[in-house]
Amino acid sequence: MLCLAASSAALLAPTSASAQSGEVNVYTYRETKLVQPLFDAFTKDTGIKVNVVSSSSGLEQRMKAEGANSPADVLLTVDLGRLDDAVKAGVTQPIKSVAIDEIVPPQYRDPDGQWAGISMRARVVYASKDRVKQDKITYEELADPKWKGKICIRSGQHIYNNGLFAAYVAKYGEAKAEDWLKGVKANLAQKPSGGDREAARDVAAGKCDIGIGNTYYWALLMNNDPEKKPWAEATKVILPTFEGGGTHVNLSGVLLAKHAPNKASGMKLIEWLVGDKAQKIYADANYEYPIRAGVPVNPTIAGYGKLVADPMPIAKIIASRKAAATLVDKVGFDN
Repeated sequence: MLCLAASSAALLAPTSASAQSGEVNVYTYRETKLVQPLFDAFTKDTGIKVNVVSSSSGLEQRMKAEGANSPADVLLTVDLGRLDDAVKAGVTQPIKSVAIDEIVPPQYRDPDGQWAGISMRARVVYASKDRVKQDKITYEELADPKWKGKICIRSGQHIYNNGLFAAYVAKYGEAKAEDWLKGVKANLAQKPSGGDREAARDVAAGKCDIGIGNTYYWALLMNNDPEKKPWAEATKVILPTFEGGGTHVNLSGVLLAKHAPNKASGMKLIEWLVGDKAQKIYADANYEYPIRAGVPVNPTIAGYGKLVADPMPIAKIIASRKAAATLVDKVGFDN
């Protein structure tokens, strides 16, 4: 997903053009084709042109290297880890917005205002319809020996798993998280590999009984990929919960660039992204949970059951990312 060459020309126009209030420059970790419906609708509503750079990695490093000459106004991420990386790179400035404060729940906003969530996804279980009879499961239960040889998962260092493991560290502390990771590792059917789609594939093939993946991947398999639809049809989605808590959620988030040349337009886009229209597009085009209360969840996602999100603030999970990554290496999770 590297679209820098095709998209950069619009961003590298003369300063007089990029300084116009009628456009906004967006760096995004989501594929352009997935967010283009959002940008088209924003332009239609506001008349503000959106220029896009899309990449799967390195955007915050690029912004840092560009420094005060960076054309970026807004950075869109697909994970809490990218939010953290951007803040640590020093390429953001506080988002000061009454609309954001009113619409985005406090646990999904940075306490210092450096980022805000604009949609959610949950880290869930893809379970075999034939071999898994239960319809409820806890994250703690993934370490239960009854699942020995029955779990498939991607690398423990992948940014999505790092978020889940960091949530476990934040909730229970490093010692208990280490024991849990050892238990989960002991239950793996194979070496961590592939992605979330492959977890569903391997469950369907009988290599394991449960796989770990994000909510939207299963919906994409079911609705958008006819060749791989059988993987979804062979599985069911279970929304796990922490004992006494809820389901772990991650964020697609937004940040305002430190040197945004079109700051006013950037803020208009940020606030527009939490409006009803944008939230409906996120729900139906990307199969994510709206951050805005009252916006309907896509029917496929709603079919998983009601999401009761764990109340832990995302900022607290972010603070445990490094400890989680260290524990993954310590227990040899990926070996």
